[in-house]
Amino acid sequence: MENTGTASTFDYTTLAQDPAWLGLKNAATLLSELQVKDGSVPEPADHSAATAYIETIQASIMELAQYFEHDRGYLDLLVADFSKWVGAGLGVPDFLDSLMAFTPQQHRVDGLGHLVVFPMYTQNGSTSRHVEAVLVEAIWPEFIGELEAGSYSNKLFVPLRFIDFTPGYHSNSAVLFPESVAVRETPSFTWGAIFQDREAARFRRVVREAAKVTRLDLPADALELLDSQALAEETFVMWDLIHDRTHMRGDLPFDPFMIKQRMPYFLYSLEELRCDLTAFRESVAVEKDEKASPDARKHAKLVQYAVIFDRIFRFAITGTRVRNYDGLGGQLLFAWLHQHHVLHWTDTKLSIDWANVPEVVIALGHEIEDLYWRSIDRPKLAHWLAAYDLVSATLTPNPASTWAKGSDALPLMGPMREITDQVMDDEFPLSMFYEALNKKMTAVIESTAGITGASASVN
Repeated sequence: MENTGTASTFDYTTLAQDPAWLGLKNAATLLSELQVKDGSVPEPADHSAATAYIETIQASIMELAQYFEHDRGYLDLLVADFSKWVGAGLGVPDFLDSLMAFTPQQHRVDGLGHLVVFPMYTQNGSTSRHVEAVLVEAIWPEFIGELEAGSYSNKLFVPLRFIDFTPGYHSNSAVLFPESVAVRETPSFTWGAIFQDREAARFRRVVREAAKVTRLDLPADALELLDSQALAEETFVMWDLIHDRTHMRGDLPFDPFMIKQRMPYFLYSLEELRCDLTAFRESVAVEKDEKASPDARKHAKLVQYAVIFDRIFRFAITGTRVRNYDGLGGQLLFAWLHQHHVLHWTDTKLSIDWANVPEVVIALGHEIEDLYWRSIDRPKLAHWLAAYDLVSATLTPNPASTWAKGSDALPLMGPMREITDQVMDDEFPLSMFYEALNKKMTAVIESTAGITGASASVN
């Protein structure tokens, strides 16, 4: 049964200085230095030290378990999985038993903490399955419970805030997914967690600087969003609640998560952008819904700012230019807004006609949804070509692109991988606007690695 309490009465942030946590964190960090990519400790000479670190981790877990009665079954199995790993000679770890017992989606209570320890990789961080430890607390404001219980049901969604973590999360990673854990077989995954405090903190830092650089006059409520970490966190929870569920909904011509499929990266761009534009559209609807609570309607307006600003200011110029699908989605949204005359870059000053933005943004969402609907009846290659046409109708491809020359230039009779290989790493290069913006924003974007809500509040 899901715990539906409104708030935790214990302050889990105090555990960041608890000797048991600090001992666990140190032991996990030292243990990870002995592990190789698959999580094993291959050198027999390291086994004695690794075993000692694991014993410290186990003792710390048992000491800290008193604060996590809601996770007691998981923590007991976690200690057992560590023992089995040692007993098996510290080969490739298998933490399936403890993973299946960890059910944070059943305890979405504002401020309720979790102690998470697994051999796992961290998206946008380490790709190795090393032992990582994370202290977190749930973010579940009342209006989110209202939305989730109504039209935006998402039983798998777990919004979190960092309390403390091992070095693998001192990165850009803002997610915790069960599929990242080392296990003997792939189970059916039942939850996905996102660190909204990290998303909110880097959004606030990047957007504030971008508005300064572009001389954008921000509306009063957008300024309020940038001034408040708590308000930004709640806004990102609402955005992600709707985004996450959208992957499974709609007229989808393919596996919504495109798992184990190799395809041109611009298709991933359109899928992620589709989900964000759905969050935008639904937020417009909630804002206008007189039956929604005042909190829900207020945050709905802020989600609209968050989607646009995060996409055009951070996504577009974050990361490398190698198949950067989130970057491409940001570029596409900016160009669409500009070409539909609601975003203006005039006299080296950015301005946005906010009254007309919703209609234009929703129209781009409809374009992608129409592509999907039509592609239910199309062969895969025809869908790929149609998707490329959609993107290239707004963004200019690389002049050296084979795809830009049209279908006659592509090896259409060859294997699909050969067609995918013709997509350039940077198929849609940055515009001159973004080249200039990128130079001025690089330092602030890089400064957000490892940021948390707490560290953002201090700075």
